[in-house]
Amino acid sequence: MAWESLYTTAATSSGGGRDGHVRSADGRFDLDTRYPKELGGNGEGTNPEQLFAMGYSACYLGAIHAAGKELGVDTTGAEATAKVSLGKDEGGFSLAVEIETRFPNASAEDGQRVADFAHENICPYSKATRGNIPVTITVSA
Repeated sequence: MAWESLYTTAATSSGGGRDGHVRSADGRFDLDTRYPKELGGNGEGTNPEQLFAMGYSACYLGAIHAAGKELGVDTTGAEATAKVSLGKDEGGFSLAVEIETRFPNASAEDGQRVADFAHENICPYSKATRGNIPVTITVSA
């Protein structure tokens, strides 16, 4: 099947990038961006890693619910926390992601099955990052 666009959005950054401003096309997000304290900034704004973590965790949780439905596993009350790390490698800066999932109404085995299926087959963020950055999926009770 050929790729087909289902939704497109845009955001515009101005100022200094990590030390500037970002605004979504629809105006719902209108935020100052700042370096986090860990990178020498004042930490008084958001940063790209936080925005990426929010997007990935929301998308992945949607994928978990879709996978649960397909696999017959109850995902009611499930949660996904994406931890995005900025680091350095031989090519400069890079990202790594850890996604922690919780399934209060499923066994650990079923939770792992759903988490893996969502990551491998459904979540567009997982597909986009595959082979590009390390992404670790864990399931907790």
